[in-house]
Amino acid sequence: MTIYSERALRRGHIAAATFFFTNGAVFANLVPRYPELKEALGLSATVYGVVLAMNPIGAILAGVAAGALIRRFGSAAVAVFGTLGLGVGVTAAAWAPNVWILACGFLIGGSLDAITDVAQNANALRVQAARGRSIINSMHALWSLGAVTGGAIAAGAIALDIPVRWHILVSSLVLVGVAFWARTQSLPGSENESGEGEQGAANARPAGRVSTAIVLTLTALVLIAIGGGLTEEVAFSWAALYLGDEVGAPAALAAAGFIGLVGAQFIGRIVSDRLVDRYGERAVIICSGLFIAGGIGLAIGVPTVWGACLGFALAGFGCAPAIPLAMQQADRIPGLRPGTGLTIVTWLMRLAFLVAPPLVGSIADATSIRVGLAVSLTGGLLVLALAFVMPRRVAA
Repeated sequence: MTIYSERALRRGHIAAATFFFTNGAVFANLVPRYPELKEALGLSATVYGVVLAMNPIGAILAGVAAGALIRRFGSAAVAVFGTLGLGVGVTAAAWAPNVWILACGFLIGGSLDAITDVAQNANALRVQAARGRSIINSMHALWSLGAVTGGAIAAGAIALDIPVRWHILVSSLVLVGVAFWARTQSLPGSENESGEGEQGAANARPAGRVSTAIVLTLTALVLIAIGGGLTEEVAFSWAALYLGDEVGAPAALAAAGFIGLVGAQFIGRIVSDRLVDRYGERAVIICSGLFIAGGIGLAIGVPTVWGACLGFALAGFGCAPAIPLAMQQADRIPGLRPGTGLTIVTWLMRLAFLVAPPLVGSIADATSIRVGLAVSLTGGLLVLALAFVMPRRVAA
């Protein structure tokens, strides 16, 4: 195992955090402007949902390539070039003259976002192993902070009447430039120098001996991640439309639901390490499910600006630990190489992002967006039901 200087570790830590921040911010700049894209192209709620589903379709198709790319080029390089591809996809969507180009933009963005997601988590886990202490939850908090920042920039652009095309082009160029700078600060050496690869090779079972218990545990962890991801995805796709079209909020204020959710998610991820240390992972995941279900219940049960924003914020706080803890627990499963469980959970949880937008769109066309948002409530119940798979106390 390579011993790094404190300066190299500090720079590598900053680089890992920057990858998460820029990944959250690039796409979040576009999210509050979804209603403009929908209106400009005259899309129905169902078509809008199908177009948004191109993002997770691209992620599912491309996500399996992440491991090979990381082994070949390194996690930091893959993260930064994935961010570049994500910026291209988002910009293409913003400039789309028709629904086909819009769908292609989301497909490209989703493909590169999935690869970036795995790469930035692999990079953070490498820094974590070198530092000898947990940082993965704070990394996900930086993603949430990036999403808040992107959403706030978008809200400001809307208030200033800046066209979506130029807003997204400029924001993407700046954020991609920041990611390229972070690449120069990343931890040097090969991916195996953290020492995790050798330890994982020693602990891994021979091929073909993965037990039923491992499969069932991984399935439960994927579903917990999906339950948390549903809340995030539905808020990304529908919160602004719900506040604008059904609650009656003005365009600039319609972004508040999304910003409130990711802002509360950031706070939840900042405090989640301490909560896990004190109460255990299972207790935190139980509370996660309760907050998600209660928050979405409030948002749809009290269809006012403040009721919806408070509900989305509570749901965001609740979903904060679901994905990081599911990923972390998957990476700890005995009998799997470190990184294997992480990759599986990261890839398969995007099934939620594939199903949710068209499902909510179909329900919205048949009834209302308010009824469609109940899909997120079921995600909270799923997290609650499967909390038993988590240990009562974090592993030493």
